[in-house]
Amino acid sequence: QVQLVESGGGLVQPGGSLRLSCAASGFSLERYTICWFRQAPGKEREGVSCISNDDGNTNYADFVKGRFTISRDNAKNTVYLQMTSLRPEDTAVYYCNKDPGRSYIPIGSWGQGTQVTVSS
Repeated sequence: QVQLVESGGGLVQPGGSLRLSCAASGFSLERYTICWFRQAPGKEREGVSCISNDDGNTNYADFVKGRFTISRDNAKNTVYLQMTSLRPEDTAVYYCNKDPGRSYIPIGSWGQGTQVTVSS
């Protein structure tokens, strides 16, 4: 089955860190630019960060710059999102998706996401 599976979320205190994983199943992730998105309760889904498939270029939403780092390991067919200095406002369900233009316009179907809760 062709799908992206997110994992790594959890409950963390403000200032803490988490690493999310986006694993591809049924296809080779290295052919695709991948972006992370998030959706907080009562809010629309928003783009967080993207990484290109060819040159590894990245981009970040202003609200995560300097705190989050996106990376990919094509050998493991996985894209990661390292999140540091987490804030309560980072609480959301995080998703990954294919996004050829790195413009937060995804082209694939959504997975189940992974819940990140930042709270003391």
